[in-house]
Amino acid sequence: MTSSNDASASPALPFQAPHPYQAQGSLKGRTILMSGGSRGIGLAIATRAARDGANIVVMAKTGEPHPKLQGTVFTAAEQLEAAGGQALPLVGDVRNDGDVAAAVAAAVERFGGIDVVVNNASAIDLSRTDAIDMKRFDLMQDINVRGTFLLSKLALPALRKSGNAHILTLSPPLNLDPKWAGAHLAYTMAKYGMSLTTLGLAEELKNDGVAVNSLWPCTLIDTAAIRNMPGGEQIVQAARGPEIMADAAHAVLTGVGSTGNFYTDEQVLRDAGVTDFTPYSLGAPEEKLVADIFL
Repeated sequence: MTSSNDASASPALPFQAPHPYQAQGSLKGRTILMSGGSRGIGLAIATRAARDGANIVVMAKTGEPHPKLQGTVFTAAEQLEAAGGQALPLVGDVRNDGDVAAAVAAAVERFGGIDVVVNNASAIDLSRTDAIDMKRFDLMQDINVRGTFLLSKLALPALRKSGNAHILTLSPPLNLDPKWAGAHLAYTMAKYGMSLTTLGLAEELKNDGVAVNSLWPCTLIDTAAIRNMPGGEQIVQAARGPEIMADAAHAVLTGVGSTGNFYTDEQVLRDAGVTDFTPYSLGAPEEKLVADIFL
């Protein structure tokens, strides 16, 4: 399975009522800088923040409509503003140092600072070692590892000035079971590189007032990467919608500032009082949902 972005997704499925997550905090007035975010999990996280009245700077590559992917950075901004937030859409590539530096500067200029960085942009290729093209290998390293490190690094001066700063990266727990390295070594290396950034920055910044955490879904999430697979339309019936990650991210970002954690969406939402996860599902009963990798 290959995709240019493992956070890409189809339009969100509306929740059943009542909504399972009841927020205890708010992101109103806080400024979020996100890589990716023109669709999928990133857009869902940004939209949940916009509902609080947050300012969201979305830096994504898609400035023009894509033949296979829905949404652009500009349609995302329209959705965020319709939800109640302020949005600054920026066409940029997290692999480009100048683009990332410009995004940080634009966020500070437009909104006066940065409170949250969400490292959402990510590439996926589950090919085994003898089958993967080295261009795909380099792409995953450049977007997942280098992009996460670069955006976090360049945002640090602004984050240190925030009274409630957070870096949230969409990456898995560091599970050293050989199963995961053996299944798709190149992708595992790339995602674990993102998680090592969380581990290291949390320790490095523990006295700077900047919380650093990772978040990962317990089940498959409805994404373009899955839908583009053979039989993908059927597979997503055993997945959850991206709103579960949006609610979990909201809970983490409005929490008490704990740092150095590798959260799962279910763990976070259970701690927030959610007991019924069925509204997030796309058709299959809970016991038949497909577990995500790395767990």
